[in-house]
Amino acid sequence: MTLTIDRRRLIIGAGLGLGALLLPGGKLLATEVMNARGFTHNVASGEPGPDSMLLWTRYVPAGNTDEVRLQAEMALDQAFTRVVGGAMVRTGAYRDWTAKLTIDGLQPGTTYYYRFIAPDGSHSPVGRTRTLPVGDVASFRLGLFSCSNLPTGWFNAYAHAAQRQDMDLWLHVGDYIYEYGIASYKPHDRIDERQVLPAHDHEMVSLLDYRMRLACYRADPDLQKLHQMAPMVAVWDDHEITNDSWEGGAGNHQPATEGDWSMRKAAGMQAYREWLPISDEPWKAYPIGALATLYRTESRLLGRTRQADIESAFAAGSQAALEAFRDGPWQDPSATMLGLEQESWLYRALGQNASQSIWQLVGMGTILGRTVMPAKTVDWLRPDASARTVQAFTDYVRAARLGLPMWMDRWDGYPAARSRLLRAAQQADANLVMLSGDSHNAWAYSLQEDGRPAGIEFAVQAVTSGGIEGSVVVDPRDVARIFIESNPELDWCDTSRRGYAMIDIRPQRITGEWVFMQDIKTRGLDVSGTHRMSAERDRRRFSA
Repeated sequence: MTLTIDRRRLIIGAGLGLGALLLPGGKLLATEVMNARGFTHNVASGEPGPDSMLLWTRYVPAGNTDEVRLQAEMALDQAFTRVVGGAMVRTGAYRDWTAKLTIDGLQPGTTYYYRFIAPDGSHSPVGRTRTLPVGDVASFRLGLFSCSNLPTGWFNAYAHAAQRQDMDLWLHVGDYIYEYGIASYKPHDRIDERQVLPAHDHEMVSLLDYRMRLACYRADPDLQKLHQMAPMVAVWDDHEITNDSWEGGAGNHQPATEGDWSMRKAAGMQAYREWLPISDEPWKAYPIGALATLYRTESRLLGRTRQADIESAFAAGSQAALEAFRDGPWQDPSATMLGLEQESWLYRALGQNASQSIWQLVGMGTILGRTVMPAKTVDWLRPDASARTVQAFTDYVRAARLGLPMWMDRWDGYPAARSRLLRAAQQADANLVMLSGDSHNAWAYSLQEDGRPAGIEFAVQAVTSGGIEGSVVVDPRDVARIFIESNPELDWCDTSRRGYAMIDIRPQRITGEWVFMQDIKTRGLDVSGTHRMSAERDRRRFSA
């Protein structure tokens, strides 16, 4: 079936309820997709401060108009008998009918309820949010998420987290959406009921493509509930645009067929900023009283330099070529993940805030911990592994023998920049806590620099995206054991399950709990297990 789509009318209408958009077989009902009106995608909040909050919604009017005005209200109760703030905001086709505004004058550490009112008097769903605390804070809890590929699984991790009553904030560290065309998904990896638009075979490249894809993701009821229950701080990674992106391009961008990189990047960034409850600030610090400071970083599109080209050294086939790469391009001090402007901002902030708050939490798209590929993994590959996969793992093992990491797209592919960050934390005497994702598996690292402890890292598993377990056939416990034995900074890992993490922050201790969902191929809240790791204040390593 071919659809002619008017962008101004396109909407995945969650306001109608997900069931209203689906045929009995689980297919998207195109007529409802195109014709939904009103508050279509629930509400969301973000950019929390001690006295302010950003609110988000989407409203498509029934009439033929280019602009509408919405009234936002904030109250201390769900019935809105104690309204304490509000403001008017405009939206229109020019921003895909999404609306954002910031409410100031709020009280710190306070739970608020909010809603939007349309010109016809209709109300949005009611959202719940909470401002950041000030002064001495006994505890603060945030949920950590990464890598949510909608066609490959149900967002059970979002559903499980959203039902909790003990969370203050969500932190999403990237790959909130995926850009892939439908043809890239193998039939056995895709769930028929989890379809996305645009439905063409090629990747997203235009503003319309990115808006459609975000509309599909934001129609998911579990993601909607997550946004509705608490504020979110969001960090984009590469799949919000395309795989392995950097300032001037991406590993998966082909100018000949996908156009100018700067236009594609601008389109993806615009749609992301329209559809998520975030400001346009590229990076930001969030004070959590005297307990912690959370930093939202940008490590993908604005300042990151191109990844070092290890493939040429692999292709040469000699150890000498790999050694030359290790001692040359890999060590380049001009390589940066954050860009020099953001590096300067973050290092200054660590120095200033380490004396004002106990924990310095850095939200990051990719992992900082050093990780090399264990030699045994080549023997553990699935019998039906492709020649490309076998070659890739073989190359990773060759690189590991020389101390080179598995992937150049992570922080350990930028060793000089990694050292600058860890040394800045050491010089500030900071209790550094990296909160990261991207790998699809769960990891805990005790970070080191110059032979001294430098901080810890909680790296969260994917919400749905598959990990290393898809390439190997041995017991995941054996995989974890050999990874830990091969990597001195790595204290624990799980390479087989999906879910999210909860970070419990207290003055003397920080604890991460990885929550593993029983399944992602069917919708449900069952958990297969959890794992907890803690670090004491000023130790900068995980407890034994």
